[in-house]
Amino acid sequence: MAGHAIAHFKNDEGHRSIEVGVKEFMCVGASAPFDHPHIFIDMGDDDEAVCSYCSTHYRYNPALHADETKPAGCAYRVDAA
Repeated sequence: MAGHAIAHFKNDEGHRSIEVGVKEFMCVGASAPFDHPHIFIDMGDDDEAVCSYCSTHYRYNPALHADETKPAGCAYRVDAA
């Protein structure tokens, strides 16, 4: 079992590129009901990746924390039921 939660990111504003502080994460597209299948992205040794569904370009920025993004507001959070 993983020892940490996987960060989720969204792109409600339609940014071309989003900087994130992790290399493994889930892309959800936009917030529901406009989301796409939530897919796992692993940058591996690279510092960037493109979502195959929404074409959002993600760039790794080691200065950011796991739940931070540039531009701000692209971290996706689900409220517990």
